[in-house]
Amino acid sequence: MKNLGVFIGDWRSRNNITMQELSALTGIDQALISKYESGKRLPSEKNLLDLAAGMNVSLIELRKAFLSDRIVELLKYEENALEILALAEPRIQYLTSKQVLQFQGVSDNIQQKLAELDTQKNKWNSQKPLSQMQLQKMNEYFDVNYTFDSNRIEGNTLTLQETHLVVNEGITIGGKSMREHLEAINHYEAVTFIKDMVTGNEDITKRSLLDIHRLVLKSIDSQSAGTYRKVGVRISGSKHIPPDALQLEELMDDFFLFYQKNKLRMHPVILAAEMHERLVSIHPFIDGNGRTARLLMNFILLKNGFTIAILKGDLDSRLTYYRTLEEVQVNNNPEPFYELIISKVEESLIEHLSMVK
Repeated sequence: MKNLGVFIGDWRSRNNITMQELSALTGIDQALISKYESGKRLPSEKNLLDLAAGMNVSLIELRKAFLSDRIVELLKYEENALEILALAEPRIQYLTSKQVLQFQGVSDNIQQKLAELDTQKNKWNSQKPLSQMQLQKMNEYFDVNYTFDSNRIEGNTLTLQETHLVVNEGITIGGKSMREHLEAINHYEAVTFIKDMVTGNEDITKRSLLDIHRLVLKSIDSQSAGTYRKVGVRISGSKHIPPDALQLEELMDDFFLFYQKNKLRMHPVILAAEMHERLVSIHPFIDGNGRTARLLMNFILLKNGFTIAILKGDLDSRLTYYRTLEEVQVNNNPEPFYELIISKVEESLIEHLSMVK
């Protein structure tokens, strides 16, 4: 396979294009293109996209050359480069497989469920506008319930009533740790944050995702809050092994690229489920991956006119949640996870509708 510099040089030669002309086609400074072609520098993700568009070549092929160069740059001075590659291969097999990087579509069964869900969403949207008092009461109810269950999944022992007292009354619960109090306060604040993003017509980016994570871990692990991990991790009780920290930047670039490519053509509930699963599978953070993924999922749902979906934290529900996630991660079968998320979105819509009757 050609490296990126040779790829660009051969393309220019075949098309009789000068560097100056390529610069005009891509909007990239000519000096930078010269460095890319000579192998002295690698492009950013944005410039890679600009190169593919300007050269009218496959982004996939261009990224292959780009990633090959990145790996060589990383390992060229390592004595055990081949052993390192062999070690890394099974760890990223899931995330770099063709099936995962390309959305596979959904079955007729899922399509039918989505059509029924859209009917429920239309009923909910027809109820608006609600009074300020209705909105306030509903937001308080669902946001506290969501905070309670999302934290409960991760082992927080505050009850629903205790969660309400902590986040809405500022009461300290005896016998509960400071961390558990902070998890409730932080998550509730993060829910407000994603709602403000929706109101402000913002979209998910690397910066906003890190901001969400920063809120989740605020005052709990300030050093790790809002930053990708720099060490390897294991998920307790799961067969899935997250990728090495060295691969996170590229995998997260793909993560955001997938979102941009699919946000207008994929059903919002499936997109929300996909982004949720992809984030927890990459596991980019030391802690808080699950809560951040569920907040991201609900941001996408809210942005597309749905209501907050609550994944329950009781033992049976938690096991179902983990089992359906692992079915995607290990067996590349997303259907059970789609069905779980669809069912929770439907439950939420029905409950919201019942509260305005």
